[in-house]
Amino acid sequence: MSETSISTEYKAEAQLVPWWLVFLEGLVALGIGIYFITNPLLTIIYLVRILGIYWLITGILTLIHLFTDRSNMIWKLISGIVGILAGLAVIGYPLLSALIVPATYIMLMGVLGICSGAISLFWALKTGWGAAIMGVLSIIFGLLLLGSPFIGAVLLVYFLAVLGIVGGIATMFLAFKMRRV
Repeated sequence: MSETSISTEYKAEAQLVPWWLVFLEGLVALGIGIYFITNPLLTIIYLVRILGIYWLITGILTLIHLFTDRSNMIWKLISGIVGILAGLAVIGYPLLSALIVPATYIMLMGVLGICSGAISLFWALKTGWGAAIMGVLSIIFGLLLLGSPFIGAVLLVYFLAVLGIVGGIATMFLAFKMRRV
């Protein structure tokens, strides 16, 4: 493709969404990222509460779906009941849930990191040392997460905060670039 056709395509796409709307999106992401950094405990509580509400609504909708589709009825019934119970537990005990849910998520990520690393090491026998390095790093990362899941949960909030701040700034730069087009 030539340079002019790419620039014409970019201009056409840039005109579909107003630049100020993209800027507003970046500003909101930046604000959320700053809020996450300044209030990590409240952030964990809010995120876990949103997850509890999601589980509750999903559980209810799964049970309602049983009226229209009876396939896999037992699994849907179990899934709906577990979703409702988990949602109610998280909503009913927000402080305890703010400790348990992120730590459980971090431990799951640690186990997945170790498994992924082991698979990479296995494939390194066939593909070469690049996969071996990634496998070893993934195993180390998984062990670190399993060794201190509560620290990992706190770092997860800071990771989300940095992601919001960097993503917000990048989106605002994109908005100004769109404005010039």
